[in-house]
Amino acid sequence: MNTALAGGTFDLDPLTQREREVMQLIAEGKSNKEVAQQLDVSVKTVESHRRNLMVKLDIHETASIVRHAMKLGLIQL
Repeated sequence: MNTALAGGTFDLDPLTQREREVMQLIAEGKSNKEVAQQLDVSVKTVESHRRNLMVKLDIHETASIVRHAMKLGLIQL
């Protein structure tokens, strides 16, 4: 979803569907290897998605991934 802001666009959800899936699985405590197996992709692909979502969201540690996933309603405690 994009919203016009001062003549430009602001992306309210910068993540791809796959990045959200990776975020959810990481937030559930799965390792990169477990995520790769569940999504039927390579570990390198998971690492790339993880790196991309962290850059897009300016997140620097796994705990912040968990907090953001909770905020998006991807996981619950």
